[in-house]
Amino acid sequence: MLPELKIGNLEVEKAIIQGGMGVGISLSGLATAVANEGGIGVISSIGIGYLKGERNKKGFSSNAHYLRDEIRRAKDGSTRGAIGVNIMVAISDFDELVKASIEEKADIIFAGAGLPLNLPGLARTIDPETQTKLGVIVSSARAANIICQSWHKKYHCLPDIIVVEGPKAGGHLGFHYDQIFDPNYSLEKILPEVWHTVHQFAQQYKKEIPIIAAGGIFTGEDIYQFMSLGADGVQMGTRFVATHECDAETQFKEVYVNCREDQVSIITSPVGLPGRVIKTEFIQQIEAGHRKPFTCPWKCLKTCNFKEAPYCIAEALINAQQGKMENGFAFAGSNVYKVDRIISVRELFRELEIGFDLSVAQYLEKDPLEFGNFRFVNL
Repeated sequence: MLPELKIGNLEVEKAIIQGGMGVGISLSGLATAVANEGGIGVISSIGIGYLKGERNKKGFSSNAHYLRDEIRRAKDGSTRGAIGVNIMVAISDFDELVKASIEEKADIIFAGAGLPLNLPGLARTIDPETQTKLGVIVSSARAANIICQSWHKKYHCLPDIIVVEGPKAGGHLGFHYDQIFDPNYSLEKILPEVWHTVHQFAQQYKKEIPIIAAGGIFTGEDIYQFMSLGADGVQMGTRFVATHECDAETQFKEVYVNCREDQVSIITSPVGLPGRVIKTEFIQQIEAGHRKPFTCPWKCLKTCNFKEAPYCIAEALINAQQGKMENGFAFAGSNVYKVDRIISVRELFRELEIGFDLSVAQYLEKDPLEFGNFRFVNL
């Protein structure tokens, strides 16, 4: 069976985290289904007010309001697992979304797309006794080291969990273009590097810090592989899109099911980062030099140069979430072309468990005496 995951006093039945996917791809519907299967369901906090139709200044201020609603739905009395919130550091209302997450008692915050150096201080200001765990998403050992050093020096604490996201992930990537396909920056390479860096802090300050592998993980066999490299669990996004419980419209999910390998592409996002997408007609038009005129009622991302951007990325992602693919596109991981059907979250968990168990069985046949240490055999 899939291993458990312990994050301080938070015990998670199965060491699978559903990646936070915006805009509106992972809300309370998907997060609840994942949590009920024993994993960590994650709500993406970005652009929820915009998604709800408030595309003006009120929409910006309503993001936190609608995030509260989503957390409450996901954490009602019938949900048995853990609920997290993904918050981009680059988002303009980062502080407000952290506040909403902590006050609504989300089990964990995953902060990525930047270095959340002020997160512990912000969390303590909101609630000095908060039980919400503070997690970070990094793409290198250097970033992990900076965060751990900064947090301990300034706040005398360390992250509760660290997600290591490799270059095969979907959406915005924390790599330069020349690194994305370079084996030296593969998840298999950077995961042990982050593990060693964080392990030094964990040993020195006597704190358990789970390390989570993310980016391109597709099967139960993949889960086993990365746990054998030292990961305590995995984060998966793409696989959860093609589920009945995913919060996107069916047309969006069908883009995943129908995707060919040659349609998976890297683009330059309006926010100045490379991003992995499924190439749609919309993307082809942008690459051909077409512009999609828009007005920006509020600058949702700090790094977005909306005056020169050829299109509004928030609007394009919302259109896609609603199935209007002619005016939008889908972020996706590198293995999206392997998706062949839409299934339930429960079916997906069973499939992953079977693949993981088969890998464990094969390992036991080779060297049963070493099984207790299988997660660290390559370190």
